[in-house]
Order: sequence, then C-alpha cells, then structure tokens
Amino acid sequence: MFYATDENRHGMAHDPFKAIVAPRPIGWIGTKGRDGSRNLSPYSFFNIVSDRPKIVMFSSSGRKHSLKNAEETGVFTASLVSRFIVEKMNASSAPVDYGVDEFALAGLTPREGELVDAPYVAEAHAALECRVTQVIVPHGLDGEASESVMVFGQVVGIHISEAIIRDGRIDMELARPIARMGYMDYADGGADVFQIQRPRG
Repeated sequence: MFYATDENRHGMAHDPFKAIVAPRPIGWIGTKGRDGSRNLSPYSFFNIVSDRPKIVMFSSSGRKHSLKNAEETGVFTASLVSRFIVEKMNASSAPVDYGVDEFALAGLTPREGELVDAPYVAEAHAALECRVTQVIVPHGLDGEASESVMVFGQVVGIHISEAIIRDGRIDMELARPIARMGYMDYADGGADVFQIQRPRG
C-alpha cells in the first residue's frame, strides 16, 4: 500500500506513522517548577542526537508541564525506563494539573540532581542530568509551525546503577530498557539482545 500524508488516506483503523518509526526510547523527563513543584513525565519522542557534546532531545506535543519547567529553569533529567518500573512510568503519564507531583502519584522516589536543580527517579537504573541548549519549534513544508516543541539538552552528569554493569559494560539483559512501539504497544529491549559487528573498510 501507499498513501500521501497530506490526505492521510491509509484506510486503517489507526494512523500507522508512529508504528513505523519504532521502537522509540522513552525519555522519563524530570523537572522542577519555579515554585519548587516536581514534575515527571514520559516522552516517546526522545533520543540522543549528539555524542560530542552529549546532547539528547525530547519533543513535547503541545506546551506541557515538562516544557514549561525546562524553559523556565534551563535544566531537566531523563531517567531510564526499565521493565520492572514500566507500570510506574505509565502512572506518571496521567493528565494532572500543574503542580501535582507525579513522583508521589506513581509511588516513586525523587532524587535531586548532583549538577542540576531537577529531580530524577531514584529507582531507575540510569539517569541523565541535562542543561537546556535549544528550544525549537519545527516547521512543515508550508511554513506552518508544528504543535510540537523540541527541547535539546546537553548531558552534564550521568548516573548508572552498578546492578546493570557487567564486564565493564551496561548489560541490556539486566537493564531491560523499555521502548514505545505503535499504538499502546511497548517492547522490552532486554528480551532479545544480539550483536552484529560492523564491516571494516
């Protein structure tokens, strides 16, 4: 099948676009408001975009609480979602009013960053501390602004649990990172781990 996205006549029950761009890592974004309130929300529009310097990005569909806090304070954290806490991740995605503490809502322990004034999930196997470098609104071919806003942050600190380190590497079978698929589907990144060596030129 083929369809042009300007008309979006795919004939399916649900738009398949996000199911094709999958799996997508989940950025469990921790922020703090100017009023001191804590916020924790999962974003499946999240990824690493640079290694030197270390930069990650999350994209907010609409002006949500994480975006507001990151813009106002200039910092955020990104905690790793593993299989054993995926239900708590889901609980933290509840649409609640600004100022409601999703850490408490999901039964999680907030821990303050070492280098940034933002909380991360203490139970997570890994977490990134980030300082905002850019906030960008993408534009379409027609020049119209997207409803999504991209927040880029340079990673200034990294937390890793010793529980997932084996032979000097993070063991994905132990970390079991969760990824978002299409629709309401998720994948366990530690369930089927294999290695392929790159060709040498």
